[in-house]
Amino acid sequence: MSERNFMTLQFASRSENEGFARVAVAAFVSQLDPTLDELTDIKTVVSEAVTNSIIHGYNNQTDGVITISAEIDDDTIRLTIEDKGEGIADLEQAKEPLYTSKPELERSGMGFTIMENFMDEVEVVTAVGIGTKINMLKRIESKKALYN
Repeated sequence: MSERNFMTLQFASRSENEGFARVAVAAFVSQLDPTLDELTDIKTVVSEAVTNSIIHGYNNQTDGVITISAEIDDDTIRLTIEDKGEGIADLEQAKEPLYTSKPELERSGMGFTIMENFMDEVEVVTAVGIGTKINMLKRIESKKALYN
């Protein structure tokens, strides 16, 4: 029997909301009893995606809206983090490790690389002037299964 659960969260594109988003998603995912490493991975990708939306999507303007949707289906968490900001003109370039369009902000340019390494699947849908949606999936290796 499938155990499906979901949540949606919307908040202003303010940097102080990044920590809130990370903790809210972690609290939701905790019902899967993830390992500490799995939980850290999820919190990290949420931080990266939300920070990218704030800095790049909305150019640090605080009047944008970021939407996070999370769905649990059995042992899998699906995350979607979406903004209606500027969009990404050259997605392939943006995905290159160490590339940043904002070097003056001392950005590392590792956001997409981190997301791809910490999640099982990552899909980026973007259009200039419309926004960016990042769909991610991670299978949780339940600690309960490890002890049985």
